[in-house]
Amino acid sequence: MDFEFNEEQATLREISRSALLTHSSPAHVRSLAESGHDVDDKLWRLGTDLGWTGLAIGEDFGGSGQSLVELCIVAEELGRALAAGPFITSSLVGLAVERFGSDTIKDELLPRLADGSFRATWALAEPRGAWTPASVTTNAIATDGDYILHGRKTAVQDAGSSNGILVSAVLGGAPALFMVDPASTGVTLRKQKTLDESRSFYEIDFDNVRVGGGRRLEVDASAVQWLCDAAAVLTSADSLGAGQRLMEMTVDYVKVREQFDRAIGSFQAVKHKISDMAIGVKGTFAATYYAAMSLDLGSPDASRDATVAKSFSSDAMSRLAGQALQSHGGIGFTWEHDLHLYLRRVKTDETLYGDTPAHQERLAALLIDDRPAT
Repeated sequence: MDFEFNEEQATLREISRSALLTHSSPAHVRSLAESGHDVDDKLWRLGTDLGWTGLAIGEDFGGSGQSLVELCIVAEELGRALAAGPFITSSLVGLAVERFGSDTIKDELLPRLADGSFRATWALAEPRGAWTPASVTTNAIATDGDYILHGRKTAVQDAGSSNGILVSAVLGGAPALFMVDPASTGVTLRKQKTLDESRSFYEIDFDNVRVGGGRRLEVDASAVQWLCDAAAVLTSADSLGAGQRLMEMTVDYVKVREQFDRAIGSFQAVKHKISDMAIGVKGTFAATYYAAMSLDLGSPDASRDATVAKSFSSDAMSRLAGQALQSHGGIGFTWEHDLHLYLRRVKTDETLYGDTPAHQERLAALLIDDRPAT
């Protein structure tokens, strides 16, 4: 398989990296975190101008009709720059609405998602639950043409700045998705204190929240699993970007840090660490983009490929972050150094949408299910 970007994709990466280099420096990320804001409005406007928000939305709705691969390119650059804002979560909601929404909700939401005037996020995980459709316990009850939602969600990214929350629930024993207005009666948001300083996460209570009948997306278990797989791959891309930057920082540091009158990068043990980091980056790149291509093509192995990508990236990028910290020595532990910001991002990505053990267990189950009958 060809993993080289075409000219259009390479341009997207170059422009995105250049824009984020200017508008999402580590110093700016620290400032935004200290202010308590979820989103940098200036960066959000820049992202919409660059077409990030409409990247995977069809041209009929004001988007550019690209694929998950292009979304991964942007996600990778966002991770590399520690950028805040619901770019990826809004894109996931856009994918869901375009694939599974009614014509009415498509016409209403997709143009606004594409131009950035509507921000959205996805509420999947629940306290002490796994990042899987089967772990969802939030209940939906049909009543008088509407639905009543009751439950609690956790680790909902950028919910405080979102205009809509796509909520995973159970309706009559089957998976369901509902687009909920966060200003609805019965919706309570609480900002969570998390390891990641660059993004905001919320716990949300849904206490008998009434949702209009037209706000339900028509999905089955396989559709919700596809969305989970897409989210896992995009999270892998975000982690890849942060990991690449950590490796670059480490290479730059070991070239100038001296011990025994020699740059520590000249020592064999340090070279081995850098080599291991490079292997992790290359492997994560291949696994992530292979999975994105597989999902775009509708491959029968797409779900397995997404599980492989998230399993590998969670482990490889977490180990890379640890190696980067060790290579920096004492300075890497200081609050003033930027390394910890990237380490926190990678460690949070490790957990989002399932960590390595969870995906290894799922991969084993998929492989067992695919065994030929004897």
